[in-house]
Amino acid sequence: MDIETVLPAEIDVEARLDTLARRYKGAGGVGISVLNVIGGSAENLIDQLPKGIRQNLETATVAALNQAMRAAHSSRSFVPDQKSWLNQAVTTALGAAGGAGGLPTALAELPVTTTLLLRVIQGVAVEHGFDPDAENVQFDCVQVFSAAGPLSGDDGTDLGFLSARVALSGKAMQAVIHKIAPKLAVVLGQKLAAQAVPVLGAMAGAATNYAYTSYYQDMAHVHFGLRKLAIEADVPHRELVVLLGERMGRPTVRS
Repeated sequence: MDIETVLPAEIDVEARLDTLARRYKGAGGVGISVLNVIGGSAENLIDQLPKGIRQNLETATVAALNQAMRAAHSSRSFVPDQKSWLNQAVTTALGAAGGAGGLPTALAELPVTTTLLLRVIQGVAVEHGFDPDAENVQFDCVQVFSAAGPLSGDDGTDLGFLSARVALSGKAMQAVIHKIAPKLAVVLGQKLAAQAVPVLGAMAGAATNYAYTSYYQDMAHVHFGLRKLAIEADVPHRELVVLLGERMGRPTVRS
């Protein structure tokens, strides 16, 4: 009896990279709508925050990330990953509630939303076949937060969050968190300022959270999609980052 040999399907690396590039380019589109709602610009948002909050943004970000790591990881045992539309609905409602009371409620809502965003990122990792309990995958999930942010107007040329790596060690997660905190503090500061807009707070909070959820979900798909492609196509991850950068119009030096 003849036995058919089933060969693995050939991986179309170029097509997969094109898809990831389109996703990256489209990720920040909702953020522009948020800026239109609040009538401001991302660059000026943080300047509108009280000085005390601006000075403590990084500390608050580290605390939010640490809390998010604990809560997101422990919640996986009893709360399954949700559909993207449900994640967006939940975070949108949280944003409205956070913005309704101005800065005090926005600050209280910040760690909760950060936890939900991390769960969204973990869910995308699972979707691409990665184990969210694996230490290196946990690092990658947090690393996604170092993407530019939905209000940055990033055109997809900042691909640093895809290539940055941290050596695994006992204190590696804290190293990742403290490395990411300065950049994420700016992103979360923009969110807080948007939610504190007089009168528009609730609406701006809802729109901001919707934008953030959509953005980090897309960034997670790019991040883990690229890692999966490297494994399936047996192409070095660094080379794929370079090829993706070329599609984003970013001049990249091959190493």
